[in-house]
Amino acid sequence: MLRLQTLDPLSLTGRSSAHVVALEGTSILLHRDVLVPFLALREAARRDGIELVPVSGFRDFARQRLIWNAKCRGERELLDRDGQRLDARALAPGALVEAILGWSALPGASRHHWGTDLDVIDAAALAPGQQPRLVPAEFAPSGVFGPLQAWLSVNLTDFGFFRPYQRDLGGVQPEPWHLSYAAVAMPAMQALSLAVLREALAGADLEQEDEVMRRLPQLYERYVCTVAPVPAAALAATAISRASRPS
Repeated sequence: MLRLQTLDPLSLTGRSSAHVVALEGTSILLHRDVLVPFLALREAARRDGIELVPVSGFRDFARQRLIWNAKCRGERELLDRDGQRLDARALAPGALVEAILGWSALPGASRHHWGTDLDVIDAAALAPGQQPRLVPAEFAPSGVFGPLQAWLSVNLTDFGFFRPYQRDLGGVQPEPWHLSYAAVAMPAMQALSLAVLREALAGADLEQEDEVMRRLPQLYERYVCTVAPVPAAALAATAISRASRPS
């Protein structure tokens, strides 16, 4: 039987990094149980001509708060659900919070806190000097990462990964670049209760704190809990991988 890993409240909410380790040669941090499966996924991609590179892994609470507060203040790009730029200063508090949550998690609520989730690109597909934007158009069939999108769709679950934001479910916008390691992310999601999140946000120096805390139960359901179901194949692949390791 597959033994799923659980994280403590500090790790769940990005206030501890005790559960993550560095991906060699990079500044990317991943959950210790995600490192080997990701290396296997990366090697399989390499054999098919794809240079699978993570551009974001573990992100702590402070970093997520910095992103959130900068978007609230209009200091960082803010997009609507169609990908069009918005002026944060022109939005009412409720509309501002909703706009941010379409693309960026509340501090304490990001799956990146767990070290199970990472954003990836195919570095081999980029032209010299080209920087990825991580927008859906890049992962469209004609986009620069169209071949990566197709490859991930076929191979991802074989290594225990899935995409929690693979389609629009009314919460976070589709993020085809966002991968999640099912065997650790699933129990983490179950453990990140509303009470755990509320405690993490209390006195956190958060922009729009009053609006967020007033609506937290609804925001939690829509933007934290509403994700794609974990494919059975991803969990099965993890079980097979662990069973094959020497004890």
